[in-house]
Amino acid sequence: MAPMSLPRGLTTRPLHLSDASAVTAVMAADQLAVLGRVVIEEADIVGDWQRPSHDVAAGTIGVFDGDRLVGYAEAGRSGRGDAAVLPEYHGQGIGRWLAGWMVQRAGEQGQQVIGMPVPSGSPGERLLRELGWKARWTSWVLVFPEGRSVEERPLPEGYRMRVAEEDADRRGAWDVIEDAFLEWSEREKESFADWSAGVMDRPGFEPWNLRVVLDPAGEVVGGVFVLLSEGTGYVDKLAVRKDQRRRGLARALLADAFRVAREHGASRSELATDSRTGALDLYLGLGMEIEEEWVNLGREP
Repeated sequence: MAPMSLPRGLTTRPLHLSDASAVTAVMAADQLAVLGRVVIEEADIVGDWQRPSHDVAAGTIGVFDGDRLVGYAEAGRSGRGDAAVLPEYHGQGIGRWLAGWMVQRAGEQGQQVIGMPVPSGSPGERLLRELGWKARWTSWVLVFPEGRSVEERPLPEGYRMRVAEEDADRRGAWDVIEDAFLEWSEREKESFADWSAGVMDRPGFEPWNLRVVLDPAGEVVGGVFVLLSEGTGYVDKLAVRKDQRRRGLARALLADAFRVAREHGASRSELATDSRTGALDLYLGLGMEIEEEWVNLGREP
């Protein structure tokens, strides 16, 4: 799938960490046009790109009109891709070119598949399906209606919750969360250094963002990473160790995360899950409502 030609006058080059702000602007404009709201922050890009194992230049491409970034794509070694084009440049074949570049770069990296999340029913979904990309899984953004939250319940006897300020707590949270995600995600376990880049080293991180549950022996058996952005408390990561489930720990972590976010100014509670986890019914049962649906589309190089 060789990329078609770009419109005359546009140029390309690999991106660098210093381009994170420009990439955020392109993604934000694209999301505003498609979703009616912006869900990306520069800290999201920086946290991902600053991972020690990540070679930004090797896995990204920017499309420029003069000095202005008008489109971008990335194809990581984990098989995850992403792309966006400024709305005023839609319809010029830039998205098609970027999709072709992603497939080609994934093949050069030896990936079996390249996948990308797009809003259901969006122009991005229609384009990728036209190019032969197939649905792999569905994900949903869920919110609590105004005035509603998770009912807090006490932890089992001997369990306690605290901010993960100690190194042992942070490493324990990494272990529990990564191991839980790998039960359904097809990738290698992320190193603690790479995980930390998107959590503790993420721009704007504060200790209260990462919280853990300890069992009676003092071992970390659950963790949650919650962000505060534009008045929204967003649970980015939540997991409980497999042998400790069905004790109400996940519910307790979720309630605690949203409560603390409200204490720091959040007026809205939000999280995302996908069809691989089987957790949708849990969140719906807690009173959350689906606000957006996304589909992950993939293609073999």
